[in-house]
Amino acid sequence: MKTGDAVMFWDGVYAARPAATDPRPNVRLTETVTGLPPGDALDLGCGAGGDALWLAGQGWHVTAADISAVAVERLAALADAHGLGDRVTAVRHDLRSSFPDGEFDLICAHYLHTPFDLDRAAVLRSAAHALRPDGRLLIVDHGSTAPWSWNQDPDVRYPSPREVAAGIGLDAATWMVERADAPRRLATGPGGRTAEVTDHVLLIRRSA
Repeated sequence: MKTGDAVMFWDGVYAARPAATDPRPNVRLTETVTGLPPGDALDLGCGAGGDALWLAGQGWHVTAADISAVAVERLAALADAHGLGDRVTAVRHDLRSSFPDGEFDLICAHYLHTPFDLDRAAVLRSAAHALRPDGRLLIVDHGSTAPWSWNQDPDVRYPSPREVAAGIGLDAATWMVERADAPRRLATGPGGRTAEVTDHVLLIRRSA
């Protein structure tokens, strides 16, 4: 599908949602990063910006990328409002055709799913190569369908974390899998609806 179609779709998704004033970070991020020394982070598919703002609040310098200009502009304004504008750089990228510049100590990709064509393995491979030595790539995917998900296909299949790792095709001598599991949690969706969901968590570290 055309790039413009994807941009219009995701701009529409975020425009239809009320602008969050204090978006929450993903729990898989906070449990992984707490205790790590702050450095440079890249948030792929930053969305409402909860992860980027939380990381910046912990002392990280964050590049936050999203295909949606609506999401990027809202995050930039939120970062300024929270006094974190000097630690958050919000940029628009269509990851099918471009990838943020730089080297990072942490790269996170939470729920990087889309109804449009995307070579996810290539994007995640680029992310792994953008890590500094001893840097970590955190990939969190859906492992189940929430009632509010845009994808309600009953036949959808969610690859396991090990399958995702195999698809990226990294050299195990340089990039090591530190975590690959499928924990469950109680999630809160639009309007305060709650449901138990499964996350597929993959954490890869580049050797020092």
